[in-house]
Amino acid sequence: MLLQPMICLDESMPGMPCQRIVRILDVVVRTQPVVFLRPQSSSESRGRLNMLKGSYNMDAMPDIDAAFYFDFAVRGIKATGQVAKNGGYDSFDFVKCDNFDPANPPARDINLKQALQSVQVTDTWGPVKWGDNGASYNDITLTMDKFMILSGRTAERKAMGEWVAGMPGQIMLKAGQSLAEMQAVTIYRITTVIQPPFIMKCPDCPSGYKGYCIDLIDEIKAIVGFEYEIQEAPDGKFGTMDDNNNWNGMIKELIDKRADIALAPLSVMAERENVVDFTVPYYDLVGITILMLKPKVPTSLFKFLTVLEAEVWVCILCAYISLPGNTCFLLWIFDRFSPYSYQNNQQKYVDDDEKRMFTLKECLWFCMTSLTPQGGGEAPKNLSGRLVAATWWLFGFIIIASYTANLAAFLTVSRLDVPIESLTDLSNQYKVQYAPMNGTSTMTYFERMAYIETKFYEIWKDMSLNDSMSDIERAKLAVWDYPVSDKYTKMWQSMQEAGLPKDFDEVLSRVRSSKSSSEGFAYLGDATDIKYQVLTNCDLQIVGEEFSRKPYAIAVQQGSPLKDQFNDAILKLLNQRKLETLKERWWNQNPDKAVCEKEDDQSDGISIENIGGVFIVIFVGIFLACVTLAFEYWYYKHRKGPRVSDSAKVLAVREYPNGEKTDFSTDKSNFNTEYNGTDNAGYDIAPVANPW
Repeated sequence: MLLQPMICLDESMPGMPCQRIVRILDVVVRTQPVVFLRPQSSSESRGRLNMLKGSYNMDAMPDIDAAFYFDFAVRGIKATGQVAKNGGYDSFDFVKCDNFDPANPPARDINLKQALQSVQVTDTWGPVKWGDNGASYNDITLTMDKFMILSGRTAERKAMGEWVAGMPGQIMLKAGQSLAEMQAVTIYRITTVIQPPFIMKCPDCPSGYKGYCIDLIDEIKAIVGFEYEIQEAPDGKFGTMDDNNNWNGMIKELIDKRADIALAPLSVMAERENVVDFTVPYYDLVGITILMLKPKVPTSLFKFLTVLEAEVWVCILCAYISLPGNTCFLLWIFDRFSPYSYQNNQQKYVDDDEKRMFTLKECLWFCMTSLTPQGGGEAPKNLSGRLVAATWWLFGFIIIASYTANLAAFLTVSRLDVPIESLTDLSNQYKVQYAPMNGTSTMTYFERMAYIETKFYEIWKDMSLNDSMSDIERAKLAVWDYPVSDKYTKMWQSMQEAGLPKDFDEVLSRVRSSKSSSEGFAYLGDATDIKYQVLTNCDLQIVGEEFSRKPYAIAVQQGSPLKDQFNDAILKLLNQRKLETLKERWWNQNPDKAVCEKEDDQSDGISIENIGGVFIVIFVGIFLACVTLAFEYWYYKHRKGPRVSDSAKVLAVREYPNGEKTDFSTDKSNFNTEYNGTDNAGYDIAPVANPW
């Protein structure tokens, strides 16, 4: 479709003819420049025009055309009358149409052009300039005025110059005036389908849309030179063919010539190339991949405690401190009542380097440290106590070994929990439903693959069951089982049972409703569509490698010259690396890109979210130690009974050599003088300071 500033030609009422032409062309114009051409008239021409209207009732419009045809009719009548007067028709042979022979036309000696030129006729607007055949015209001068039409009304008028009619004539513009903006502008109709980030609605954008394809068509527009208007495909589909060779979607719009360009992430397919033309690809090869719900890996600061069940931890705690059958209590009982324990037989072990009184506090400490690499320290002296300690050591060894083994297995199993990694894995299970979107190229792919498998099976069956084959030929075929699997046939059947989503909103709803990565729904579609969803949603993931890769291209009507123009423009953009810029803008720098939290990838080690509880245990232990220290200080300061209040006077009892000192009643001297003496005869005993 061409949309151009209009040039109106009339001899009167400069405002009205343009509006009338707008109505005649049925073009909705909001802001439109119009050049109005009007013949320059003299008093003679206006008088003759009024005479023709009054005497001959010449009321046809426009006046310039009516006057021209009236003047030429008068000229023709006078010319034929002059020819007849000069005897031009005396020897004129009339030939009927039935008797006319194109190979032998009759020859006549009549020069009608010369007769038209020789007669004298008063021309209403201007004389006729005679030229060759088709090159004759009225010699008139037209004034040129430019009008700006706003919402059907004249908003501005400006005189531009004059146009002297001719072949081609001469235009004389005033200073500062130009007709450049009056050139015709081509507007192409574009059909599209919403598919982020290629096509997205944008009410604030000039075209009403934004995306990769919009930026691409704007770059092409700057090179080729055109305007466009965008309309979505009525059914919102790209275009597929049914069994009756009927098309839908954007392809149907091109076939029915309701659109000039199909602009979208449209895959180049053989069946589409039979009915439309594709430009060179503007995007890399894009395959099919799988979209699934991202599994949520549970994290816990005390994940190391989940290795054993709660009942096991309770039993371990009971074995440690629960009365009366716990190990600590038994150690304390056996050490207290056994005659061979240290506290009941201290004289026997007076020379031993390691001595340990197994009070209840020491028993608790011994059992706790026995479970650590540091060990529990000195064991009980009595045999019964040692049997209890050995039993506790065996119990601790089994518990620690079991905990370590289960912790390693627990982390390994959680790391290997990836049920589906490829299309084959998807086809070999039944818990996860899967399907492509209805009407897409992905749906066509699986439908065609299932058809090919069925077709090959029929060919193989006909060949194997052919009665005309000899026994030798049949034996050769017998060693080869059915050569084509029914993988895609089963997959297509499963897709139909699961139901094909109608739009992407339904796709996201079904994927997000999945219970886990091993049960729910998986979507198969173009990799670019799935990558964009993963880019803008943190709860989705891509699974598997791409397959059935095809390029994206722009489609035009079959035989359209736009194909070559767009090819040159796309190749130019490719050489200028502008296509890479568009890809960077709408993928890596996309404003809708989601900022997701870092995944807990345990292949690089255990994260702080799962092991942080160990540090909390340390902080809790330090806190309890501080509380205990405060309690000890309080208890020591406020306990009942005598205590030493002066740290400089601490009683130290020692034995004087040779029994020299027997009377201590009168000695109340200084500590150093009394006990150490001045002659260094005694022992040098330093005073014991009070730490509190």
